[in-house]
Amino acid sequence: MGSLFISFEGIDGAGKSTHIARLHQHLSGRGLDVCLTREPGGTPLGESIREWVLHQPVDVVTEVLLMFAARAEHLDRVIRPALQAGRVVLCDRFTDATMAYQGAGRGVDMALLRALADKVEAGTRPALTVLFDVPPAVSKARLEGLKSPDRFEREQQDFFARVRQGYLDLAHAEPERFVVLDAGQPMDSVTAALLQAVEARLP
Repeated sequence: MGSLFISFEGIDGAGKSTHIARLHQHLSGRGLDVCLTREPGGTPLGESIREWVLHQPVDVVTEVLLMFAARAEHLDRVIRPALQAGRVVLCDRFTDATMAYQGAGRGVDMALLRALADKVEAGTRPALTVLFDVPPAVSKARLEGLKSPDRFEREQQDFFARVRQGYLDLAHAEPERFVVLDAGQPMDSVTAALLQAVEARLP
């Protein structure tokens, strides 16, 4: 069994976490060695940065640099070692999230983001990126029940509309890497489509 790096993207409320957990259970049940991780996070430093970025006011450029600092640590300590060991890496968000949220959503220069991505990733990119796509109105309805929404979850629908379009633009630019799923469908239908997409990419 060879290694495989899969990332999962989508606006807040798209249902990523639920479906990633189901996929993790499915692949582990097949006897595959799976590394389940997330961004920002995945390491002690990354988790500290996650807590800061999600809950503290911060300048957008600082936000970007913190995201890439967490990503560099994550790649070095978790993702690359797992891939070298032949594991399947499931990552809840990766660089595409920065392009969509900080780039399309907050208006940070895409050239800057790409330059940072090239430096930090150093060629380590997902072989497959699953985009859970939902309209901002659906996202808003799903997030309304949260007791303590973070800085991103509190954003307005126009922000999520920009982020969603940013994701769709990325998927359009790299159709060989992206699989776009209609995450507004019933949960079991989305999970079935996810499993089919991943099974097709497994070595």
